Amino acid sequence: MQLSEQEQVRREKLAQLRALNINPYPAALFPLDHNSKQIKEQFEEGKKVIIAGRLMSRRIQGKASFAELQDTEGRIQIYFNRDEICPGEDKTLYNEVYKKLLDIGDFIGIEGELFTTQVGEKTVMVKNFSLLSKSLKPLPLPKTDSEGNTFDEFNDPEMRYRQRYADLVVNPQVKEVFIKRTKLFNAMRSFFNERNYFEVETPILQPIPGGAAAKPFITHHNALDIPLYLRIANELYLKRLIVGGFDGVYEFSKNFRNEGMDRTHNPEFTAMEIYVAYKDYNWMMEFTEQLLEFCAIAVNATSKATFKEHQIDFKAPYPRITMTDAIKQFTGFDISGKNEAELREAAREMGIEVNETMGKGKLIDEIFGEKCEGNFIQPTFITDYPKEMSPLCKEHRDNPELTERFELMVCGKEIANAYTELNDPIDQLQRFEEQVRLSEKGDDEAMFIDRDFVRALEYGMPPTSGLGIGMDRLIMFLTNNPSIQEVLFFPQMKPERKIELTEEEKIVLDILKPNKKMPLDNLKNQAELSNKKWDIAIKGLTSKKVARVEKSDDGLFVELK
Repeated sequence: MQLSEQEQVRREKLAQLRALNINPYPAALFPLDHNSKQIKEQFEEGKKVIIAGRLMSRRIQGKASFAELQDTEGRIQIYFNRDEICPGEDKTLYNEVYKKLLDIGDFIGIEGELFTTQVGEKTVMVKNFSLLSKSLKPLPLPKTDSEGNTFDEFNDPEMRYRQRYADLVVNPQVKEVFIKRTKLFNAMRSFFNERNYFEVETPILQPIPGGAAAKPFITHHNALDIPLYLRIANELYLKRLIVGGFDGVYEFSKNFRNEGMDRTHNPEFTAMEIYVAYKDYNWMMEFTEQLLEFCAIAVNATSKATFKEHQIDFKAPYPRITMTDAIKQFTGFDISGKNEAELREAAREMGIEVNETMGKGKLIDEIFGEKCEGNFIQPTFITDYPKEMSPLCKEHRDNPELTERFELMVCGKEIANAYTELNDPIDQLQRFEEQVRLSEKGDDEAMFIDRDFVRALEYGMPPTSGLGIGMDRLIMFLTNNPSIQEVLFFPQMKPERKIELTEEEKIVLDILKPNKKMPLDNLKNQAELSNKKWDIAIKGLTSKKVARVEKSDDGLFVELK
C-alpha cells in the first residue's frame, strides 16, 4: 500500500505515542456523561462535564489553544491551556502529545469545566484529555482561504458513496437525511401498531421469486442442493399469514431485483407491505392518504415537502383518476377493448419503443410510463388497471377487463401500489399460467407459478387489501434528494479501480474532477506543466482509462471516464 506523505507522518506519530506508553487504541470504557447538544441546552458556568468526539479544528497559540470537538450531536468549542492540563513540572501531555502528536480526526475524551468566552461562546475548559483512537488518514475537510472562498469540498458523489463514513463526518447535512429516514420508519410503525397490525418477518431466500414482475438474483443452497432466489417481494408470504388467521400484517423488507440502476432505482431496496383482512382498495386509498400525511408531518413537521422545483403536499385527500382516463387525457388514445396488436401499433405511433415479447399489460405500462406518469406532480391515485398488468389483483367488480388496483404517483414517480387482493384460487392459477405464456414469449420478468400459494388460497383467504410503498423513494421526496444513492447509506457501486497515478497525472486530474469535462487548452494552461510533462500526463490518463480526449466542432475536450 502506497502511503501519502501525511499518512506516513501519522504513522510516525503513532510510534511516538507508543514510545510514551500511550495506547492509541485503548480498550477501556470512557465514562462520558454529556454530549455537545446537552452542554449547549443545559449550560451552567463552572459545570463539570465528560465528553468525547473527533478533534475537527484547532488554533494553537503557544501555551493555549482553542479547538472544536465533534460528536453525534454536533460541535462544541474546547479550550486547552497548558498549565490547566499539566499543573506540575512535566508539560509533556500538552507540549508533545497535544501540540505535536494529535491530528485532526483523532478521537479524544475530555474532562473539563464549562465557561463562556469573552465573545459569548459556550466552551469546555479541558482539565484532562485522553486519546481514544488515532486517525491514520486525514479527513477530506474543506478549506477556506483568507477571502472566505471554500475549496477542496468533499462533494464528488462517487467518492462520497464509496466512503460514506468520511462523508458523514465532513458533511453534516448528510447525517440529517438518514435521521429523517429513521423517523419515517418509526412513524409508519407507530401508525400501524396503533391500529393493532402485526409486524412480521418473511424469507429473503425463496424457492420461487413471487409477488412482483421482476428479474431475480439466483443463488444455490448447498445443504438442500436446490436453487434459491433473493426475494423480489414479500407479498405472497404475507397473504399466507392472512390465510392463517392474522387480520393485519406488515413488514419492512429488503428486496432484490437484478435489473438496471438509475437515479430512482437500486437493485437492493427497502419496501413496506401491509395486508389487512376484510378491506378493499377504496378503503386502502383513504388509509394511504392518512398514513402519508402522518409520516410527512413526523419527518418534516409539515405535510408539505420541497422536491426539485416543486412543493408537494401530502395532506389528504388526493385526487383519483383511472389509468384509462389518464392515457386518454394525455395521448387521446382509448385503450378500452384494444387487443395486443392494436396496442403495439398505437405505442409505435406515439414513438414508444416496444417489441414482440410484450403482452398487453407491458404495452399499456409503457404507454402510461412514457406519456402520462411525468404529468402527476401532486400525490394522485391512478386507479383501475387493466387485468393483464395485475396478475395478483382482484377483477374489478364493475368491469371484467380491469382490476381493483391503484398506484400513487408523486412528481411523476410511483411510490405506492395497492390492490383488492385476488383470493379466488382458480382465477389465481389461470393468471399464473398466463404469466408462463408470457415467459415463453421471452418476458424475463414474468411471474413463476407458485403452487403452494394457490394451495393456501384453496384453504380460503378473506377479502383483503394490500399496499406496498417504496421506502427509499418516499424518503427521497421528503428530503429533496433526486438520487436514490443519497438516501442509502451504502449504495451498490462498481468495484473501485486501483490506479497508480504519477504526480503530473494527479495535477491534471485534480483540475479536471470538479468540471468533469474541459477544453484541452484550458486544462493544459491550468496544469502549468511543460509540454513534455503534459504530453506524458494526458497520455497516461487516457491509457489508464481515467480520462478521454474527444474532438468536436468546438475543438478538443478532455472528459473524465
